[in-house]
Amino acid sequence: MDAIRYGEAELRLFETIAYVVMSNHVHLLVTPNSPASRLARSVKGFSARQANRLLHRSGPFWQAESYDRWVRDDRELVKIANYIHQNPVKAGLVHHPEDYRWSTAWKRE
Repeated sequence: MDAIRYGEAELRLFETIAYVVMSNHVHLLVTPNSPASRLARSVKGFSARQANRLLHRSGPFWQAESYDRWVRDDRELVKIANYIHQNPVKAGLVHHPEDYRWSTAWKRE
């Protein structure tokens, strides 16, 4: 989440619409201010350095693959944001999207 915030607030590479950080993948829906390759490289690089430091390791952290696509209209945007927020529910981690702390759906109490 720090990598996403850094990419948005400090580097101004994108504006975040929705995200979810799962144990083995991340979904990120943004309005880009830079090419997708730069955006992915920045977020992956930042988070890989942080994760490797926490895990006391070095070397590659993320798989080389990533998938990006254009959102064509508001209806599709809402559909994708809902899909992202439902990920932890479908995985059985929470009953409601707003209960999952590592998501833009999370509602702080």
